[in-house]
Amino acid sequence: MGLFDKLTGTKHPEAGAAPRPAEELRTALLGLNRPDVPYLISDGAAHGADLVAEWRIDEPAWQHIFVQSQLTHAVRIRMRLAEDVPEVRAVQESWEVTRVGNPPRLKTSATYERGGGRTISRQYTLRRGESGRLEAAESFSFDSAQLTDPLRTTTLASGWTWRGVIFGKL
Repeated sequence: MGLFDKLTGTKHPEAGAAPRPAEELRTALLGLNRPDVPYLISDGAAHGADLVAEWRIDEPAWQHIFVQSQLTHAVRIRMRLAEDVPEVRAVQESWEVTRVGNPPRLKTSATYERGGGRTISRQYTLRRGESGRLEAAESFSFDSAQLTDPLRTTTLASGWTWRGVIFGKL
């Protein structure tokens, strides 16, 4: 893996892994959708891609999680399945969001970023441990890798390369 691959987040499958057909990979990626995950993977035609994965920040069942996490960026990953190579070309896009009103709702700003990045949010609670001393215990955790990692893992397990795209077309 070269320096540019490292910068873009490109990962290659294990040597000798036979790539599965594109339709099987597409089905496997869409199969990651479950009610208990904070993201949704859907058809990406409206976004100029084959598939799109994004946070469920607008869904009422998930709003409290994103408000509690103090999330500052909404993330979308657009994916193109390039059968001839075979690789999934992925562009990560993010927008800055703020909370307004009561109850809080997210408002998107004009700030837009393209390329890899990772957002981690953790909250800690101070409490007395078994020894009687104060300890910081993690009470909440949110990591944007919860979106990227399952997509990348599924792609690699299907024998395809996960190629992060920063410049150029998807």
